[in-house]
Amino acid sequence: MADLDDTRARRALIVELVRTRHIATQGDLRDLLRARGHDVTQATLSRDLAKLGARRVALPGGGTAYEVDGFTARTGEPAQLAAMAPLVLGIREGAAIVVIHTRPGAAQAVAALLDQVRLDSIIGSIAGDDTIFVVPERRVTPLALTRTLRRLLRLESA
Repeated sequence: MADLDDTRARRALIVELVRTRHIATQGDLRDLLRARGHDVTQATLSRDLAKLGARRVALPGGGTAYEVDGFTARTGEPAQLAAMAPLVLGIREGAAIVVIHTRPGAAQAVAALLDQVRLDSIIGSIAGDDTIFVVPERRVTPLALTRTLRRLLRLESA
């Protein structure tokens, strides 16, 4: 049981580190983990990253960084997305898509930021003037995506 607890704690720390620091390589991540009492092999770290769905992404200014659940310390998108909440009037799920209603003229800005977040649960979005259609990834229900978006946008009805 101690091994399972250690694995959970290590993986939680990996998520925290990736979300709060720019981590370009597994070596950088191993050093940070070691400094916090988790001395792991490269193979173990690779398995942890795979299990967490972490991936390396290209940065707009060049270079790469790890991200988990579409979040990385390289940008402030999640906070910026929450800042967009006053522009969002509502989110509803349909049979196969999620519809976000915004104030007039705000849909494209909200959709662009949503695309920048790069959530694994979203295939893509289409924005008009005040409406965004968001297509969830096959394994994600529209209801689950709606809940995620409400949480990210910190909407009252979340």
